[in-house]
Amino acid sequence: MRMVRLAVLATVAVVACGTAYVYRNEVAQRLGFGTSAKAAEQAQSPAAMAQPQGRRGRAGPGGPVPVVVAKIAQKPMPVVVDAVGTVQAIASIQIKPRMDSQIMKVHVEEGALVKEGDLLFELDSRTLKAQLGQIEAQIRKDQAQLVQARRDHQRQEDLLSKNAGTVVQRDNAHTAVKAAEAQLEADEAAKASVTTLLTYTEIKAPVSGRIGSISSKAGAVVRVGDNSAASTLATINQVDPIFVSFALPQVLLPDLRAAMAKGPVKVTAIIDEAKKQSGAMAFIENTVDPNTGTVTAKARIANANELLWPGQFVKVEVILGIEAEAIAVPSAAVQLSPQGAYVFVVKDGTAELRQVVVSRTQSGESVIGKGLADGESVVVDGQLRLVNGAAVAVRPSPTEVARPPAPPRG
Repeated sequence: MRMVRLAVLATVAVVACGTAYVYRNEVAQRLGFGTSAKAAEQAQSPAAMAQPQGRRGRAGPGGPVPVVVAKIAQKPMPVVVDAVGTVQAIASIQIKPRMDSQIMKVHVEEGALVKEGDLLFELDSRTLKAQLGQIEAQIRKDQAQLVQARRDHQRQEDLLSKNAGTVVQRDNAHTAVKAAEAQLEADEAAKASVTTLLTYTEIKAPVSGRIGSISSKAGAVVRVGDNSAASTLATINQVDPIFVSFALPQVLLPDLRAAMAKGPVKVTAIIDEAKKQSGAMAFIENTVDPNTGTVTAKARIANANELLWPGQFVKVEVILGIEAEAIAVPSAAVQLSPQGAYVFVVKDGTAELRQVVVSRTQSGESVIGKGLADGESVVVDGQLRLVNGAAVAVRPSPTEVARPPAPPRG
């Protein structure tokens, strides 16, 4: 009887342990702690190990993955270099007086657009005009004395030819003529000097441009030897055309020089997508900055609408040339991993992970230097659910779905 009881207890214990083991496996699978042998084998398969970190999993766990693809086609793509530039006036000229005087009148307003030769300031010229009148009167006197000296010289020549005069008298008359001519030349030079000083009383615009603040108004006394900030009457910035200065890495210097040797290199200054101004490279600085490893370049850009303003920061695009047969894909197709850039290529309904080399990215497209071929299809939407070898179902892009159907012909 005792043996029967022990057998019954042993049977009950075995059944309980088996039930607990089955229940433990069921709970573990519900919580995601259990790993089947097939899943473990697949996790260590070559296809799974080929995934970048964070993209390993089972291929097609719930059927084909819906994706949007784009077909690759070779096409011309510009070789664009991006930089940050500063707008600079081609000429920035400080207007200063060239003589001590008083400002009588200001003929321009602050911030006005002026043309070359426009009158800006008028200084006191009354003293100089009086001096000019005196010199002009002296010149008329010199001219009359010169005429008289020449007549006297001619008389002495006639008298000497008739033996009625002497050589000394003839030479004295000749000397008087030369002295009168010299006096006339001196007074004419003095007139030119005063006339030049009179031009200093009318300060005109040396270049066309935009004038800045005017520090001295009518009635202010200006002096040549004044080195203070107030000595500058105004500053004119030439704004059309205008310079855009930017720095490029020294590794691009050979490509830039080669492009300039072939012809004008197009440069576009971008304020925003709706505000752009285009011009051409003007020159490259004759040295590379050893502290930054960059070289300064300047572009000359037409600026009749004054969209660009001196001191403004703009984005700069330099087009070094055109790559005739470039392989470009939408930038959304390129994914990044610790191993580098990669894309998913769709072949026969299967996604293939492909490592690629991105040469450059511009205007929403990435130019692929290595890893893709013309005619292949890459995934541009739905990559987050993909692994290498996963089955895919190509679906139309949202733009194609929203496109209205073509009207029937006939």
